[in-house]
This record gives sequence, C-alpha cells and structure tokens, in this order.
Amino acid sequence: MSARTDNDFNPAAEPSQAVLERFDTDPDRGLSRQEVRKRRARHGMNRLLEAGVRGPLGILLDQFKSLVILLLMGAALAALAFDRTVEAIAIAVALVVNGAVGFVMEYQAVRSMAALKRLGTMKSRVRRDGAERTVPADHLVPGDLVILEAGDQVPADLRIIKSEGLACDESALTGESVPVTKSVDAVESGASLADQSGMAFKGTAVTQGAGVGLVVAIGMETEIGRIASMVQTAESEMTPLERRLESLGRRLVGLTLVVAVLVAGAGLLAGHSLVTMLETAIALAVAAVPEGLPVVATVALARGMHRMAARNALVKRLAAVESLGAATTILSDKTGTLTENRMTLGLVALAGEDVRHEMSAGRFLSDESPVDPDSHDRLRRAVEVMVLCNNAELGDSPSGDPMEIALLRAGESAGVVRASLLERWPERREEPFSPETLMMATIHVDGEGFRYAVKGAPEAVIDRCHAEAAAESDIALDEAGRDLWRSRNHAMAESGFRVLALAEKRASGDGEDPYARLVLIGLIGLYDPPREGVREAVAACRDAGIRVLMVTGDQPATAGHIARELGIAGEGDAPPVHGSTLKSPEALTDAERKRALATSVFARVSPEQKLDIVGLHQKDGAVVAMTGDGVNDAPALKKADVGIAMGRRGTDVAREAADMVLRDDAFTTIVAAIRLGRAIFDNIRRFIVYLLSGNLGEIMAVSAAAAAGAPLPLLPLQILYINFVNDVLPSLALGLSRSEEAVMRRPPRDRSESLVTPAGWSAVFGYGFIIAATALAAMAVALLVLDLSTEAAVTISFLTFGFARLWHVFNMRSASSGLLRNPITRNPFVWLSIAVGVVLLIAAVYVPLLGDVLGTVAPGAAGWLVVLGFSLLPILIVQPMKQARLLWEGRWVD
Repeated sequence: MSARTDNDFNPAAEPSQAVLERFDTDPDRGLSRQEVRKRRARHGMNRLLEAGVRGPLGILLDQFKSLVILLLMGAALAALAFDRTVEAIAIAVALVVNGAVGFVMEYQAVRSMAALKRLGTMKSRVRRDGAERTVPADHLVPGDLVILEAGDQVPADLRIIKSEGLACDESALTGESVPVTKSVDAVESGASLADQSGMAFKGTAVTQGAGVGLVVAIGMETEIGRIASMVQTAESEMTPLERRLESLGRRLVGLTLVVAVLVAGAGLLAGHSLVTMLETAIALAVAAVPEGLPVVATVALARGMHRMAARNALVKRLAAVESLGAATTILSDKTGTLTENRMTLGLVALAGEDVRHEMSAGRFLSDESPVDPDSHDRLRRAVEVMVLCNNAELGDSPSGDPMEIALLRAGESAGVVRASLLERWPERREEPFSPETLMMATIHVDGEGFRYAVKGAPEAVIDRCHAEAAAESDIALDEAGRDLWRSRNHAMAESGFRVLALAEKRASGDGEDPYARLVLIGLIGLYDPPREGVREAVAACRDAGIRVLMVTGDQPATAGHIARELGIAGEGDAPPVHGSTLKSPEALTDAERKRALATSVFARVSPEQKLDIVGLHQKDGAVVAMTGDGVNDAPALKKADVGIAMGRRGTDVAREAADMVLRDDAFTTIVAAIRLGRAIFDNIRRFIVYLLSGNLGEIMAVSAAAAAGAPLPLLPLQILYINFVNDVLPSLALGLSRSEEAVMRRPPRDRSESLVTPAGWSAVFGYGFIIAATALAAMAVALLVLDLSTEAAVTISFLTFGFARLWHVFNMRSASSGLLRNPITRNPFVWLSIAVGVVLLIAAVYVPLLGDVLGTVAPGAAGWLVVLGFSLLPILIVQPMKQARLLWEGRWVD
C-alpha cells in the first residue's frame, strides 16, 4: 500500500510502530526480496513523470498559430487563386522568415534547459532480508527501510522510525531556511509539511545525524510528486503581448474584409474592370495586414533574448521578455531568491551588551566600535563555545548543519579555528543534540579537569543555568535574571534571528550531567542575509510602480524582518499573513480579499496557497511575475504570467515550470529584464504605429483614386514592394532601439490597454492621411504640372510613398525625447535600414527586370525633385507639431 492512496491515513500523525504494522514491515529485517518484487509490480517505479517537452515540430507549428499569420496565409492562397504568383511568394517569404527566427530562438532555449538538468542516478541504502544493501533509488517500494546519514538525499517520502540527531534541509520543498530536526514522534493531524518532524520528504537533504525511515510513498504519490502533478495541470496564462497581438489581429481581420469590399465596390462603380479591382482589393488586403509585423515582433523579442542571455537570464519563451516589462506585481520566494540561503552569525547578546557581527568585514562591533575578542573575555568565551560545541566541517566543501557551519565561519573571522582550540582542549566525548533536551554538548580535556561546551534552544539552556558570565566574573542567575534573558530571546526572534544559547561549565570529571549547573554566556542570533543588491532592486521596482511581495514557507517573524530590511514591507505595514489563516480565494469575503491583496508578506504557505495567491492577484488585474527556486514554487511559476526560476540553486522542477531562468540567481537581473521588457514593448508599439500608418496611407490613396475614377497611385505589386522595403527593415530597426531614460520612472501599463491605444490610432490615421495626401499631390503635380505620362506619374507616386515612409521612421520618436538626440537617431540600425531602403527604391526604377515587373519608368530630374520634396513633407509637418506640443506643455527638449 501507499500512504498517499489512503486519504484517512496520515503517517506523520501515527506512532511509528503503527505505521510499521500498517506496511507490514519488520523493523529489524525489512522487506524480503519476494515482497519487494510484489510491491514493485503493484506500485511501479519510484520515478516522477516528466511533462512532455516540446519537440522541434511542436515548436515550429507554434510559430504559425497567431491570427495575423493565418490571415497572411489566406492572402497568399487568394493571390495564388488569381494567378498572382509573385505576390504569393512575397507573402510566403515573410511567413518563412518569421517562423524560422521564432523556431531557432525557442529551440535553442529548450536545448539550453536540457543542459541544465542534473546527470546521474541516485543510490539508496536499504535494509532487506536482514542485511543492508545499496540499490537504485527508483527501485524503492512502499514499506522499504531506508538508512539515512548526513549528506544523503532523501529518495522517497519516509516515516522516521529511528533518529540520532537527524536533521534535513527542506528549503526546496517548504521554504524553511534552516534544517528541520527529525524525530520518531507523531505530530497533530493537519500539521503543515514544515511542522511534520516525523517525516522526511523526497528531494530534501540530510544535513546531520543518522536515522532510519520507512518508505510511505514513492514517485508521483510523494509530496514532490504531488507538486509535479500540480505543475503539469496548472494552466499557463497567455502573456500580455500575446493577448494584445491576438486582439490586434482580430481588428485587422475586420479591417481587411471591410477594405477589400469597399475598394472593390468603389472601383467597380468608377468604371474599373472587375479583374483589376479584385487584384487591387487583394493587394490592399495584404497592405492592411502588415506582413512585417510578425517578423519584426519575433526578431525584437529574439534580440531581447540575446541581451538577456548576456545578463545570465535564459528566456524560454519569446513573449516572456515583454511580459516581464508589463509586470505590476512580483511575488518572490525568500530563501535563496531574496536571501543567500546561507546562515550567518549576526548578533551576540552578552550580559548588558549586544555585539554585532559583520561577516563581510570579518569583525565584531559594540556600539558601532570594533571589538577584538582577544581583549573581550565574554565575547572570547562565546566564540570558543560556539566553535567547540560543533561537529560541522569547513574545508573546500563545507559539510554539516548550516548553522554550525555559520558558527565556524564566524569563529574563523575572529581568528578562532576549531583545530587550534582542540589542540588546547581535546574533545573527550560529545552529547548529541536530541529533541528531548533541545541541547548538545561537547566535553573537552582542560588541564586536570574538563570543560563542557553547550549550545541549544534558549528556553532549554536558560532553565539549566545557575549563573551568567558578567563583565568582571560569573554571577548568580536568579529567576528574574532568567526572565530578562527570555525577553531578549523573544526580541531577537521577533527581529528575524534564529536564536541559540551558549553556556559552559568546568568539572573535575567527564561523566557528569552535561546540562547541570551551567554558566550562561549569552545568546547568538543567526540569519539568512539578503542577497547583495536586492534592496536596490526592490527600490527600483517600487519607482517603476511594481509591487514586490514575499511569499515563503519560512516563519512569519523571519519573513517579516527580511521584508522590512529589503523595503518590501514598511514598519507600519500589516504583519505577515500565516498560511494557516489563509483561505482559498473562493472562500474569501470581500473584506478578506482586500486584506489579502494589501498584504506584502505571506509566510508558512503551502504550494497550493502560492498558486492561489498568484491567481488572486491575476483576477485583480495584476500582471504577475513569480520568482522562486524550490519544488514548492513550481506550480505558481507556471501559473504566473512570467515564471522566473533560479538556475544555480533552483530545482529541476522549478526550472522546467518557469518561463525564464536566472543563471546567476540574481534578483537584480530581474530589474534589467523589466527595463528591457518595457523597451521592447515601446518598440513594438512604435513599429506597429509605423507599419499601420504607412499601410493605411496606401489604402487611403488607392481608395480615394478608385472612388474618383483617377489612375491608381500604386499598382498591386508596387504595394507589396513598398511593404517589403518599409515593413521589414525600418520596422526591424525600430524594434532594436534602446530604452528611453525615463522608462523605469513610469507606472506599468494597464493590463486592459490595447496594443494600439486610442491616441495611437489617432496617430495612425493622422500619419496615414498625411502620407496619402503627399503621394496623391505628387502624382497630381506629375500629371498636371510636369505633363508626364500616367506610367511616369504612378512611378513618382510610388517613389514618393517609398521615401516618405523611410523618412517617416523619425516621426516615431516620443514627444518627450529630443529632436536630434533620441533612441531613434542614436540607433545605427535605423540609418542602415534607410540606406538599404534608398538603394532598393532606386533599384526599382533602374534595374531593368525589376522595373519591368513593377511597371516603373525613370522619372527624370524634375520627377526626382518632386519625389524628394513631397516625400519630406510628412516629417516636416509632424516634427514641428511635436516640438510645439512640448513648448506648449513647458517641456522643450533639444
């Protein structure tokens, strides 16, 4: 049987003997070989099911699923139906380029993720048929007895049946930042994972001690398997950019149909032939849907992926780069994301004095003045005890309890090395830490006597002390004195410290009760320090209008302290919300929902609750980015608009669920990604306005000419050629522009805001009208003033359109940027695209074969002057208008 298949049976809440009986396991012999085979046939292998990884074909097909792409495919088929092979090929080339760029970038990301996976097969020591043996971990079955010792990875969910100072690091599963001491005792039914001291969970690590555990769940029935199942079933949200492009696509479909019908009808009423108007309608329909849009959007995002890769961020999905720029809320795990996931000594509380410890500087400070332990007797005694009463090891690869490692490092920073102390006070024996005493002791030879070094839980140590170390000598400790120490312990815990008490005594023999008549030296406070630069990153997010919330499985006091230190929560903010009081979103009242949304710190939360918190903020309209590194973060990472996993400390489950992986685990990289994401969206919006305004100008001009019965200013193939010249290169250059200086000093975009805002549509129609008017005016001058042929006049209008749209790229600067110094004028790709565009437009006239296909002729010197003059009109009209607006608002920019 498996514990997870019986909802009424909770092995953590049952005595260990009862669990052994339920699994029919002999604690001395374990399972027999025959019984193992039976149970493996019944329960299968101890493996997690992997979610299907997208293969090359799936990635390729995903590139052709957008509405805009489907519309362009329809236009290409329509062109083929009317025997317009050149038009069909032109559209097909755009589609192939878009698909190729997107495929290459996303396939590279998939391969990079595969390279991050760990290699190797885990082994486990088990007791079977009365003998210990080593077997592959995936061969374990329910009822197996697993032997654990420091350094082992827990291979399945185990009920502890024997513990000798056993402790496990469960930070990846629960968010608990310090190892959890394990015992054989049962816990209350309904206890959270972090409080189930009688269980060891698959995927966690043994940090100290030894023990034996009974396998109660394997594979997908383990806690990590349950979370993996949640990851696979959690719904991935469509990113904001994907939603906006889909919305724009729907609008363009409607616009295309309206344009095709109106233009064809108007042309027929004006006397044009049916075939000519059908061809023109198809060409204008293609113009209405800029084929360069998917290509440029894809390349802009791909460029963002490359730039992020240079900053140690691996982006798995193109749209995730932009989505992070749209984030309004970042839900961050604490342990290993905001903090170092490395315990550090921060405070030594002595009688009448607090001494701070700065690990980075390797010094102790009292009242902000450096203190030398060699000249401070009580501090020296405290450092000696915390180094002596210790069984961790440093070396090249530190091993042992993280708190004990932190104490050894603090000792070394003060010049106190355990090996040197042991030369002076050789260790005779150790009294291991036990859940009953909550203390440990080491006994050392001290001349003719012995020195007992003790550390443990403050409440346990304080109760066993009869004296305390004072400034001059040891003095008696009465109950009032003990209460004072208890108050200091409480205050340190409220400040986010993990508190231990230090004590010692001298005795003539080594067989005394190690915890009797102790001298209290003081309290030490350890904490998991914030990562460097995180506070500044949080402040930058706040300046950008982005809320940073902490969602952790750690203790509320610790979480609240770190949140205040990083600026996530203020001194007057509400206290952290404990997971035990957090209801499901469906059960929340309106008042409770408002309180939950206003909370900055959530502590002791389960994986399901993390998922609920993400959904709660998404339903409130937030674009949620979720950061984390543990298995317990994975479902929320997948549910979030952008999931961000840590690459170094992150688990495989978290990395697979995320959209972005930070190779350097730096929270500060997220701020760079936000800036980049905002810049990319600005660029996408900018080149969409550029594309639509230019294409709308073509539609306006052709529609007006068709309705008036005048010669069409653009032929179908000329429309496609202009779109090739102007829809790809200048637009692509715009998509590669750098961000403006103020991009991180403005609030995030509204989630419901369209890709093209009402102001953007006004600009599209305004710019389109100006471009159309100048091209029609140029054709009129060619016909009426220069008395040129219709073919030459159409060539002039064609060239005017082409050059006007090239110069139009400079109209895409924001009104608040400089006239001459702005991201567009400083973008070398813009100048390169213009140079290439000029060459291509000239080639359209003077390359014989190309000119024959397009129906162009040389316009002559006078014609070129008309082209140059009229093509510059849009930029000469728009730029003064932008500067006049700034002058009116008092914000003139040079």
